[in-house]
Amino acid sequence: MRDPPAPSTIGNHATRAPRELSRTLSISDVARVEPAERLRLEPCVSESSPYVEFDRVQWRTLRQSTPLVLTEEELIGLRGLGEQIDLDEVAEVYLPLARLIHLQVAARQRLFAATATFLGEKHPDRQVPFVIGVAGSVAVGKSTTARVLQALLARWDHHPRVDLVTTDGFLYPTAELMRRGILHRKGFPESYDRRKLLRFVTEVKSGTEEVGAPVYSHVSYDIVKGQYHMVRQPDILIVEGLNVLQTGPRLMVSDLFDFSIYVDARIEDIESWYVKRFLALRKTSFTDPSSHFHHYAGLSDDHAQIAAEDLWHSINLPNLVENILPTRPRATMVLRKDNDHAINRLRLRKL
Repeated sequence: MRDPPAPSTIGNHATRAPRELSRTLSISDVARVEPAERLRLEPCVSESSPYVEFDRVQWRTLRQSTPLVLTEEELIGLRGLGEQIDLDEVAEVYLPLARLIHLQVAARQRLFAATATFLGEKHPDRQVPFVIGVAGSVAVGKSTTARVLQALLARWDHHPRVDLVTTDGFLYPTAELMRRGILHRKGFPESYDRRKLLRFVTEVKSGTEEVGAPVYSHVSYDIVKGQYHMVRQPDILIVEGLNVLQTGPRLMVSDLFDFSIYVDARIEDIESWYVKRFLALRKTSFTDPSSHFHHYAGLSDDHAQIAAEDLWHSINLPNLVENILPTRPRATMVLRKDNDHAINRLRLRKL
């Protein structure tokens, strides 16, 4: 099957030829390599596993002719604090992933149209938003993954409207968390208004003209009262958050996802990234007197390190082990990072 048209360029940015390191390998390229090298380019497929596993070299061959339309300047604006994602990683990891999602968007629309025709609906060709869930631990880089995907997927003419919502906005307000006695459990599943999140995604997917997502402030550490991020009939909606892949006895937001991604890494590496990010924030946003974490700004390096490690071991690590990590098998795609934040292994669900 041929791919739908490749993404267009944005504004005055011409389509960029990827660097030599990121050169696209075509099917004919793979056929010409020596048998030993060809074996390295073939993914690991086990008949007993629902997954296909790739290393980065194997995965990048699936990019085929998808052009790199993201500039270095644009990428800098998408990076999270402490992350070193470069255009090579975009070309070798994110472009094949964007191509896969692009193909699945087209296939899912045909499926929706077939169901609508069967039901005798008046407009069977109505575009149903394709919903992607992005999950993973705090500090693992899931926000950067979501932003890069949003930028790449929006370059295709078939789905230019790509919106991104984080589940932070669906946390209960601080006052409500205090009333329930669970402020210390912020970020755990029970600290979210899961019904509101489910209702929001349901309305978006049902074609509601305009749906508002609450806005969360990382400065005040609370929901911004009366402020909403308005989502207006997107082609693709990306929902990013810690616990978005959770299941339950009732309908959950994960049941509405058409594709899901889990950003993975060794727990020791995630802890290291969390502590480094905390120390960096201590010298930047924590210095704002209105910041909820302003009291950390005046700590010495040693005391700040101790505070960060305490927060990790008392809150973030238990949440990861008890709630987030167990949802990894539900993901369509698992992106595995090395200790330098680079994605070098991928696992795609085939069943």
